[in-house]
Amino acid sequence: MRIARYSVDETIHYGVVDLEEDGTGNPDTVSELKGDPFAGPVSLSGVRHLLEDVRLLAPVLPRSKVIGIGKNSAASSPGELPVVFLKPNTSVIGPTEAIILPDMSQKPVLEAELAIVISRICRSVPAERVPEVIFGYTAANDVTALDLMGDSIAWGVAKCWDTFTPLGPWIATHLSIEEASMLKVSAEIGEESVTSGSVKNLLHGITDLVTFVSSIMTLLPGDVILTGAPGGNHLIEPGQQVSVTIEQIGSLANPVMGES
Repeated sequence: MRIARYSVDETIHYGVVDLEEDGTGNPDTVSELKGDPFAGPVSLSGVRHLLEDVRLLAPVLPRSKVIGIGKNSAASSPGELPVVFLKPNTSVIGPTEAIILPDMSQKPVLEAELAIVISRICRSVPAERVPEVIFGYTAANDVTALDLMGDSIAWGVAKCWDTFTPLGPWIATHLSIEEASMLKVSAEIGEESVTSGSVKNLLHGITDLVTFVSSIMTLLPGDVILTGAPGGNHLIEPGQQVSVTIEQIGSLANPVMGES
C-alpha cells in the first residue's frame, strides 16, 4: 500500500495511491481516507481523485522530529557508531516544492536516502520488535550545506535550513525490512544520474538504526529516520531540478532556487 498526503480544493487529506503500473488497468488515482493514519483507525471515505488532479505534499509532516544519520556509508569504519543529528520539522517539504539554497553556502549538496517512518510511541526497541514500530518507507533528500559543517559533528547549521528535507512522494507500507534493505537509491539532476547506491551497503541497517536511535530518545508517531546516503553526495545549484528515486517506492523531484 502507498499512503499519500495531498491537497485538493484547498483541504489536506491522507489517501491510498493506486498506480496503473500495478496492473490495475486504471489511471493513477488516490482514494481519500477518513482519519489520520498516525492517530488512530482510518477508513476509505469513498472519494477518489485522479492523481494528476491533486497536489502531493510531504507524505508525513513530523509532529516531533527528523533524525538524521551520518557516517553510515561503506566508507565509514566498521564498529564506528553512527552520528545522530536532528533536523527540525520546518525543514520538511514535499514533491515539487522548491529547495531554497542559502546565500552563505557555496557548496550545497543533495544526499539521496531511504527514510523510515515511525508508526507509534516507542523507546528502547529490541531488534525483534522493530517491524512493529515501522509505518513504512519514503524517499528523502538530506540537503546539506557541506561547506558549513566544518570539523564539528554538530551539523545543525549545515542541515537544518528550511526546505532542506524533501520527503515523498508517498509512504510505502507494504515493504518488509528485508525488502527495504535491498532497495536501490539514486539521485538525478534533470535526466542525468549523479549518485547511485543500495541500502544493503549502509554500514548500519534499518533494524540497527531503529534500535540504536530508540535507545537514545523516545520516538513518536510520524517521526522520520534518514538512513544515510549510500551513493554519497553531489553538488547542486539554483535552476536545477533534482530527484531522488528509490525502486518500489517512487521518485521525489524538487526544483532548486537561490535565496536571493
